[in-house]
Amino acid sequence: MAFSLTHLWRLWATFAAMAVVANNTAGNHYNCVMYLTSQHDIIPPRDVATSITHILLAFLPSSIFHFPDGTEMTVADYQLFTPIDRIISSFEPTTKVMVAIGGWGDSRGFEDAARDAESRRNWAANVKRMVETLEIDGVDIDWEYPGGNRDDYKIIPNSEREWETEAFVLLLQELRRALGPAKVLSVAVPGQEADFIAFDSSTMPRISREVDFINVMSYELMNRRNDAVIHHTGVAGSKAAVQRYMDRGAPPAKLNLGLPYYVKWYRTASGCDAAYPLGCPMPLMEDPETGADLGMTGGFSWHDETPPELAESFGRALAHGFTYEDGSYGYWDPEELLWWSFDTPESIRRKMVEVVGGLGLGGAFAWGLGEDAPDFKHLNATTEGLEALSRGGNEKDEL
Repeated sequence: MAFSLTHLWRLWATFAAMAVVANNTAGNHYNCVMYLTSQHDIIPPRDVATSITHILLAFLPSSIFHFPDGTEMTVADYQLFTPIDRIISSFEPTTKVMVAIGGWGDSRGFEDAARDAESRRNWAANVKRMVETLEIDGVDIDWEYPGGNRDDYKIIPNSEREWETEAFVLLLQELRRALGPAKVLSVAVPGQEADFIAFDSSTMPRISREVDFINVMSYELMNRRNDAVIHHTGVAGSKAAVQRYMDRGAPPAKLNLGLPYYVKWYRTASGCDAAYPLGCPMPLMEDPETGADLGMTGGFSWHDETPPELAESFGRALAHGFTYEDGSYGYWDPEELLWWSFDTPESIRRKMVEVVGGLGLGGAFAWGLGEDAPDFKHLNATTEGLEALSRGGNEKDEL
């Protein structure tokens, strides 16, 4: 049997991981999952990345897994934005390397895959072949969203996508059969309750049985469908989003809290209460006929340069933002009529205690790793918070 260099490295890594586990006397183990994106393909120093348990390369298109049985595929055919060998060698031997499929507006490949038993079998078999070809640990399914409420929901009504709810469960079941129990399978799911179409008390227990963990996108809780100011990634809102999945039958230990390593801004009406702008009216943010974005909201990562036209307002948000009673951070700029909403290291630490620890979750994930470069302050807050929980810390002052 022939072994590639990557395979031999992973074999050594497995033995090294076993040694680490044998010497690990810590308490609970928490997932620390990081999406690595093509937009910000930046890896932190090794000592900063030590606690990361899973790296998810984002994204491969869902449509590329429809080739016929017997098609020869190579590593190059998958056109990853970064070499797998680079990822494997940049993280701890214990870190699982996965590929995220879908994302953003990519849904057509999932629709075609989920359509019937044969399409599900073929698609799952081809995903398995990709996992074997790349010699990775598993895949993350990021269909936004089965059952409807996608970007084109004004054009294609949700009623035409009702079939996807059950088909999504069947697709995950087929994918688990193809991958087997040893590979990691995860899903990314929405944070806004309105988007929970495919995630109810009938489907969640069955979805949970097939996957190793569920990444709850507890951010973008304010988007262009809102008409009043809320936190896009608030502590209370994040806790409520995760609780809804628990209420529908998802085991807490399989849920990962979502963290955005980026900043969001929104245009507002005038006359908001600067001391407490929550509930302040918003202008129309989406076209009422097409659902198209009207440019009333935007965002940028911590790695990005602040857009010049927003620099002064963002500076005020950093200097004069307010920590709300639940630990969320935000700022309403009366000069520019902008609402700024984002996580700080302090709000992340509070989420680790009150949401991850308080609800007994499996851990946390972030979009995305390179977005927090070069200082990686939010990553450090995440890993420090999870490590404190692993040591059995439940008090805010330990973080």
